[in-house]
Amino acid sequence: MEGLKPILERRSCRTYTDQPVPEHIIETLLKAGMFAPSANNAQPWEFLVMQDAEKKEAASNIAPYWSMLKNAPLGILVLADVAGYRGPIKDYFIQDCSASTENILIAAEAMGLGGVWLGLYPREDRIKKIRAIYNIPGHIMPFSVVSLGYPDKPHHPHTTYHAEKVHRDVY
Repeated sequence: MEGLKPILERRSCRTYTDQPVPEHIIETLLKAGMFAPSANNAQPWEFLVMQDAEKKEAASNIAPYWSMLKNAPLGILVLADVAGYRGPIKDYFIQDCSASTENILIAAEAMGLGGVWLGLYPREDRIKKIRAIYNIPGHIMPFSVVSLGYPDKPHHPHTTYHAEKVHRDVY
């Protein structure tokens, strides 16, 4: 059960203390993202560490529910190299980067951080704006943003297991 604790207790966290995230924790978060499974072992992900206050503020204005990024000590932008995708079906990058994003969130929970997944892909308007702020080239697809920091208040785990959503052998 202890190994499942970060999965079962993870919640979206949108408010943080101003305590910076140490570099060794950032590296661990990035490793967690890189250790995600990927189709055909394509590993299309790249990461942009978001710490510059002005750029985070500009990014926080991209979407109505991204305001927490402005005050987050850390953001991680998950990207995909779609031109260099090694698998036969490039759209698998969506699943690959989803797994990577979730790994980052679970690792954050395990290390006492809070985080929230900010929706980016496939919203062209958001993609265009984030490209401009961070000078992201055309062959790199911005996929998701994870806003991260130390939670400013405790959060309680979800209790969202719904047995009626489970089907066995037939729907």
